[in-house]
Amino acid sequence: MSGIFPKQAWDEVDAQQRGWRRDLLSRAEQSAMEFGTISGFIIHKGTVIASHGDPQRKILIRSMRKSFLSALIGIEVERGRIRLDDTLAELGIDDVNGLTASEQQATVRQLLQARSGIYHPALAESKEMLATKPPRGSSQPGDRWYYNNWDFNALGTIYETATGQSVFDGVYRDIALPIGMQDFQPSDGEYLRGDASIHPAYHMLMTSRDLARFGWLYLNRGRWHDAQVVPETWVHESVAAHSFDGTNGYGYMWWTTGHDGEAQNTAPSPYRKHMPPFRYFAHGHHGQMIAVMPEKEIVIVHLAQSIERSREQNEKLWAFVSLVLEAQPPAP
Repeated sequence: MSGIFPKQAWDEVDAQQRGWRRDLLSRAEQSAMEFGTISGFIIHKGTVIASHGDPQRKILIRSMRKSFLSALIGIEVERGRIRLDDTLAELGIDDVNGLTASEQQATVRQLLQARSGIYHPALAESKEMLATKPPRGSSQPGDRWYYNNWDFNALGTIYETATGQSVFDGVYRDIALPIGMQDFQPSDGEYLRGDASIHPAYHMLMTSRDLARFGWLYLNRGRWHDAQVVPETWVHESVAAHSFDGTNGYGYMWWTTGHDGEAQNTAPSPYRKHMPPFRYFAHGHHGQMIAVMPEKEIVIVHLAQSIERSREQNEKLWAFVSLVLEAQPPAP
């Protein structure tokens, strides 16, 4: 953990004086811009080492929204308003045309882990998610991991029912205000609704400088100055790999590289083989990312335009992160 936190705005230091290689940081920025970066931050020991783009521009953070909801649920678990082992049947959670009796036995914990076994149609599913979605009824709750927007969207309903407030109000009151986010307002949230499901997706717009604060909060185990914003035990549990897809681990709506932050090089994906050793990260489609490396006291934030990219363009993103890690000061 670091005892340094940003004040009203992030402080910036000379990277070279801190021991970073400025030439590699320049190359990293070039790779990011070639990818289509809108803004990015590199935080080291509580200060900005490098930034590029417009830090005040609000961007759709896509699936990074799920890591924010994970934090909110952890806060409510400590308050006693959400219980991880409650089943959907006990909570009265259903959906269009009804869930089966087996599906209703899935627990809040299993939804957080993307292990519900509920393959009901969901909102905001990507083409990749639809292409790999298992048949309905092919798994029992807890049997297998599948990155499942039904789970993530239903958790939004569970949170809002338990708290009586929207996900967006919760992010503002319980995260943005305590850590001094400069830009986020509840009006930056918008639901995606549709006929496929009664559980909407809870999309949010955020800036890179606000996302950097959220990453820094988690690097500090949920603490901000002297206040425990997210329970420390929850941070530990949510960024531990409860499932493993052969390349990445998955916790409570957070990713890890490998089981516990070690990079894996055996995946068939042409992109994932270049994955650097983040301890854990929040990820959204089209290059939205918060990467956290507590042992190095580094947080990397990246926001990009929401467009489809080629394999070569995607490799620019991993080149950006790899160059950042190569540029860091040598270990003492």
